[in-house]
Amino acid sequence: VILITDANVAGLHGDRVAESLRSGGSSVELVVVPAGEASKSTQEVDRLWQAMLAAGADRKTTVVALGGGVVGDLAGFAAASFARGIPFVQIPTTLLAQVDSSVGGKVGINLPGAKNMVGAFWQPHYVLIDIDVLQTLPDRDYRCGLAEVVKYGVILDADFFAFLEDHIGAINRREPVALGRIIARSCQLKADVVLADERETSGLRAILNYGHTFGHALEAITGYGSWLHGEAIAVGMLCASRLAESLGRVDSDITKRQEKLLKNLGLPTQLPQVDLDAMIQAMQFDKKMDQGNLRFILPDRMGAVSSVGDVPVEHVRAAMVSTSGRSG
Repeated sequence: VILITDANVAGLHGDRVAESLRSGGSSVELVVVPAGEASKSTQEVDRLWQAMLAAGADRKTTVVALGGGVVGDLAGFAAASFARGIPFVQIPTTLLAQVDSSVGGKVGINLPGAKNMVGAFWQPHYVLIDIDVLQTLPDRDYRCGLAEVVKYGVILDADFFAFLEDHIGAINRREPVALGRIIARSCQLKADVVLADERETSGLRAILNYGHTFGHALEAITGYGSWLHGEAIAVGMLCASRLAESLGRVDSDITKRQEKLLKNLGLPTQLPQVDLDAMIQAMQFDKKMDQGNLRFILPDRMGAVSSVGDVPVEHVRAAMVSTSGRSG
């Protein structure tokens, strides 16, 4: 077993998981990567390949990813590409990874100007979710996971969105019963979509990218890591919802409900004072691009979204302006 984790998680859970695997009869090579989005790089995956080679890994070796989304994406890509693909297990330790990146089989790394541009579809053999590890998660990281939870309500399940609105206190206090409910429902909603469109051939899986066209652009132009993924997605969802408003697809109540819920969960709701031209330029790397045209996932009503193309760039800009609170 090659156990891959980051510098933060190694100190909290690394030895315990390694011992658990050894007690089951596995030999374990622990590999620690630097914490943070910057580790999703060609340099870091090359270091993993070399470590796997040095440890004698072969096609019977299993890669275990212990950590958040960065570790899962990086370790998963190393597993997908080493020896043309070896088994892979996810043990996600952040809420974001538990409800999103550990489910669905997308793995990969970033290029300097484009997030997740090099990668593969590589399904884990299984995903082990232990909600107790969330009690050690820093507050900012916990809130980032909640952004993706809110997203599932907007795109797929209006009743789930209402459940989140009604249980803000329990969610903010990390009460185990509430956590169990929101994690199980989020995983089920995502798994249903992935099952229907695993490799993004029908376009259905693209709905999971609600808020991500704006959010990924914000991450790219501010330098990966200054805005955490969930923070960028929170703001990105509001940009997308305002874009839908400006196109006459939804009324403002949908945006207001999202804004209020995100704010109550401690997430940012304003786009920072960034260069909007740079944002629009960064969107050109979006993987939903269709023959040079940007496509956005936009709400139709609470619990339902559509993929929309041919959106005038002035509407995109106006949605960002109104989400940043500036006058133009």
